[in-house]
Amino acid sequence: MGLALPAAAQTWPTRPIKLVVPFPPGGLIDNMARLVAPKLAQELGQPIVIDNKAGAGGNLGAGEASRAAPDGYTLLMASPPLTINPALYKKLPYEPKQIVPIGLLGRVPNVLVVNPASGIQSLADLTARVKARPGQLNYASNGQGTSLHLSAELYKSQAGVFVTHIPYRGAAAGLTAVMADEVSFMFDNLPSALGLINGGKLKALAVTTPQRSSALPGVPTMEEAGLKGYQVFAWFGLAAPAGLPAAVQQKLEQSLERVAQQPEVKAAMQKAGAEPTWVNAQGMASFMQADTAQWKKVADYARISLE
Repeated sequence: MGLALPAAAQTWPTRPIKLVVPFPPGGLIDNMARLVAPKLAQELGQPIVIDNKAGAGGNLGAGEASRAAPDGYTLLMASPPLTINPALYKKLPYEPKQIVPIGLLGRVPNVLVVNPASGIQSLADLTARVKARPGQLNYASNGQGTSLHLSAELYKSQAGVFVTHIPYRGAAAGLTAVMADEVSFMFDNLPSALGLINGGKLKALAVTTPQRSSALPGVPTMEEAGLKGYQVFAWFGLAAPAGLPAAVQQKLEQSLERVAQQPEVKAAMQKAGAEPTWVNAQGMASFMQADTAQWKKVADYARISLE
């Protein structure tokens, strides 16, 4: 039996693979999964079937993937909930150690936006206005405990300001609230806000990544705008249930790296507002650990704790 497993791992895969996406169809992570899956299927020689398991802030899909057999036939589209939720939830439906990274594929800036009619032209302007009216202004997010919510809480902690959080049912509703002047600002994933920014319906003050976005080269980073050390980005990659045979994990990582380096994949990511960023399994594990530590500090500061 001990000799059979490595041999089976070397011949993997021999049947279709399921890719669990912990969000509904049509969003950023789902779109990236549908971009990568057919390319990875070509590398592996077997179809990859996407299974959208949305709910509980990404915990539902992650929980299902964590309980699957570690045989390489169930994979997980990894994204920020894997590092945010361990910092926020009192109890998760899985143990973080039950999920292992395969590789990081790309990063997506969040962008800070305001109503163009607000008169706010910069991050400094926004901070000055908030400080002049402590507790009187509101900001939008796409829900409690999301990366957009925590992006704003990180801004609040670093700028020393107090603004009330108004969670909406999705990013689109939050952006509508900004455009209707119901709230003062919002952080959003750049791809979903880009059209409204380019159309003049939203004003972008800063992006949250360490470097400027190629999609908005004229917009400064949060650090350039005055918040030293501010760094947040959405991200996406591949993960799997812990306990994969070493040969399967190695084959997966190598195949995913080849997909990540394909020019057409990079171009499609950039068109969607993402920055192609290949990081191997070891580097992705280190990143995820550091990201969880950052969000734990923010959650403690903002006193965020979810059931």
